[in-house]
Amino acid sequence: MDITQFLLSLLHSFSTLDFVEKVDMHTEVFILKGRAILTKGRFLQIYFNEQTGTTAFALIQEGKRIWGIDFDNMRGWHLHPIGNPEGHCKMASVTIEDIIKTLEEAWLLLP
Repeated sequence: MDITQFLLSLLHSFSTLDFVEKVDMHTEVFILKGRAILTKGRFLQIYFNEQTGTTAFALIQEGKRIWGIDFDNMRGWHLHPIGNPEGHCKMASVTIEDIIKTLEEAWLLLP
């Protein structure tokens, strides 16, 4: 997937969420970095490297990751679950739409 496809899928998926207030993305050749500002003082940090496929989504609250989904070539796809955000739970390959759906499910579990 290239940066343009990644960004379009991401923005389309965000459009379904009522807790997304603002999206701020930046590209650097083949890397996309940014964040989605969310309600309740939280934000979603996003990273994507088109060349390596490295992908990272981290839900941040009070400066700490409270949930996330990542992909890297060493561990593959893995979840950082609510309640154990430092843990790594292996998972099957997911799409951006799957990640945002999982974010929405996690969001409902949070106070």
